[in-house]
Parts: sequence; structure tokens; C-alpha cells
Amino acid sequence: MTLPDLFNETAIESEKAWLAQKQAAPMPAKLAAFVAVPRFVSRRPVPQQPDWTMDRLARVLLLTAIPADDEAAYVKAIETLFDTAEMQELAALYTALPYLAFPQKWHFRATEAVRSNMGPVFDAIAFGNPYPAQYFTEAAWNQLVLKCIFNDKPITRIHGLLDRANATLAHDISEFAHERWAAGRTVPAEVWQLVPRFMNETLLADVKKLLQSPSKADREAARQVCEATDYNAAKQLMYNA
Repeated sequence: MTLPDLFNETAIESEKAWLAQKQAAPMPAKLAAFVAVPRFVSRRPVPQQPDWTMDRLARVLLLTAIPADDEAAYVKAIETLFDTAEMQELAALYTALPYLAFPQKWHFRATEAVRSNMGPVFDAIAFGNPYPAQYFTEAAWNQLVLKCIFNDKPITRIHGLLDRANATLAHDISEFAHERWAAGRTVPAEVWQLVPRFMNETLLADVKKLLQSPSKADREAARQVCEATDYNAAKQLMYNA
């Protein structure tokens, strides 16, 4: 379902009319409307996108209506919105990144969201958003995933999670696990799905520890690693189980 269809399926007539008028308006009116959206569109959830609200969706649709024929003017308009945005406006801007023209222009802004301490802003770039998987460097991608892990956020909601798995991230996950275990704390079981392609002796020791865990989720995660990896020593653990 397209974004306009999502909006029109739930919006009331006055919201549809207001958005259509502002999408067709000149650039200054579009930018002003972006800020004014909550006065005209409610914050009720979007049924097909439960993490989105209708006002956020309306803001994204306004952004997609900005003409991209003049790159300099387009980038200036979007940057102006970033510079002046409050939290919910920022969340809408980051949600819109996959739909904006000139995607490479927004790389720095996107990495800023990863460093943000504002929950809605971080979640907008981290969850269900294809932009990081497509455009982040390995270092930026790993920072995003690790921040989710450190803060006990569900990494399974990260778009492209398994496709962007890498050896450095697998090493960092092992280091994180050792720190947690040393402090008597647990490690989210889902993080281990990122390590099968990068197994080594250190990760093998981690898997052995997981197989002995009292946690059913840990043991199942270890079994899944052993099944998914080509590392023979890990596969042998399953034969010996």
C-alpha cells in the first residue's frame, strides 16, 4: 500500500482536503504546513504502520511533495526543517529519509539520529527504516545496532539486520556479552543471530556457554547459531548434544 493510500484510508475528509491543498501549495507554504500539521491532522495511529501516527504520515507526504528539480533549493528546504525541528518534527523527517530525493545528502543527519537521546528520534531511524541498511557505512551501522543492544531495544525491528551483519559487529557482540556476564547480567538472545557467518574460537566459547545456560532462549539461540554456521566445531556441538 502506498503512503497516500495509507493516509486516505484512515484520514477524515477535512484532513484529506487540508493535506491536498498544502501539497499543491508553493514551497514556503509547504514548509509552514509541515510545522502546522498537528493543528489539522490528529495523532491517532496509522493502522498499517502502528509505529506511525497520522500527523507523522501527513508530514512525510508533505515532504514527498517538495519538488526536486532544483537540488540546491531542495536540500536547503529540508535542511532548514532539520535545523528548526522539534522532537516530533525530527521523527517525521527521519521517517521520511527513504522517500527523499538525493539520499546521500542525508547521511550525516541520519547518523546524528543514531546519537540522539530523544527516543522517538532514535526509533524513527532505527526501526522499520530502510535508509540505514542502504546507506550507512559499516561503522555507522554497527553503532546503530549496538546502541539498540546496549539499551535493550528489539534489534529484530531493524530493517536489513541480517544482510548487514559483519565480523566487526560479531566481535563487538561477543565483547558486550562478556561484559554483561561478568556483571551477572543477561544478554538478549536475539543478538546471536548476527554471528553465525563469523564464527571463531571466541564465539565458539560463547556458544558453548549459551548451551549450558538455564535460559531456554539462550539455549535455542545457541542451537540456531550451530545450525546456521559453516564452522565445523560449532556444528559438532549439535552432534554431541
